[in-house]
Amino acid sequence: MASDRLGRLIVVSGPSGAGKSTVLRRLLASPPPELVPSVSATTRPPRPGEVDGVDYHFLTPERFEDLRRSDGFLECFQVFGKDHWYGTPRSEVEPRLAEGKWVLLEIDVQGARQVMRDFPDALTIFIQTRDMNELESRLRGRNTETQEHIRRRLERAREEMAAAGEYDYQVVNDDVDRAVREIRTILTSTEKARDV
Repeated sequence: MASDRLGRLIVVSGPSGAGKSTVLRRLLASPPPELVPSVSATTRPPRPGEVDGVDYHFLTPERFEDLRRSDGFLECFQVFGKDHWYGTPRSEVEPRLAEGKWVLLEIDVQGARQVMRDFPDALTIFIQTRDMNELESRLRGRNTETQEHIRRRLERAREEMAAAGEYDYQVVNDDVDRAVREIRTILTSTEKARDV
């Protein structure tokens, strides 16, 4: 059912280790009424505990390529060079916007730039740590990655942190509850501004 008022895209980015997923999980545990998450698609295999259609849409490389060729994504990229593809299916976003929903995209800077070009009225939020030392400490504290993988993530994080000024808002995640409150305030004030 279409709404007489279009929804809005909410784009959230930030470097690996900044705690985006933790903050957004907490936000979505009790979301603002109109906010719905978009489920991204990927060609990587599911990790233990991940559920198709909930965590990601896990697609074969062939199916992903079919969708890519038929303009089935708002944005899609090979996130880590020649590894797996990730993308935002249009089917996750456009019907919900037509229903008046606010659709939350958790995507990287490269994807966010593409979405910002196509949806200039998207509300954009960049989640970051206080500084690179804190980010490095969090990445190393995971104890899940090789030194080379951490080095690559930090290199990428420096590039992403340099893009923070391209976003409407920057949220420092040094306390998850405070970061969630700050994002709620951003969403609430944006909704009130639309109603004026």
